[in-house]
Amino acid sequence: MPYPGPLGALSVSLSRLLATALDLIRVRLALIGTEFELAAHRLFDGLFWGSVALMLVGFGIAFLSGLVMMLCWDNYRLTSVAALSACYLGAGALLLRKARAQLVSVTGVFGLSIGELQQDSKSMSKENGHGLP
Repeated sequence: MPYPGPLGALSVSLSRLLATALDLIRVRLALIGTEFELAAHRLFDGLFWGSVALMLVGFGIAFLSGLVMMLCWDNYRLTSVAALSACYLGAGALLLRKARAQLVSVTGVFGLSIGELQQDSKSMSKENGHGLP
């Protein structure tokens, strides 16, 4: 020890405490970065595949609508158009609700980091409750 006595021990203890705190901060920042990266990948993948699916479903709906209107052209022209419109609007509303529910994360974007920080806080308060400064 460079400084013998109580001040030297205090200096060593404070330096260890600072090193531990800096290491803890480094780990938590790395976890936050990882969670942010995963959220960005999830969002990009969802938007890409969703747009491809919407394009294909749009083509299918257009062709199916044309077929139904050709089959009902003579007798039920307006009825078939109204029924198809009601079906499309209802399905669109249901899918919009599902998409909104899918994009909402239960734990939030940084849920794991917040949980780890709360666990750190509990363990530190537990240590302080045992008579440690």
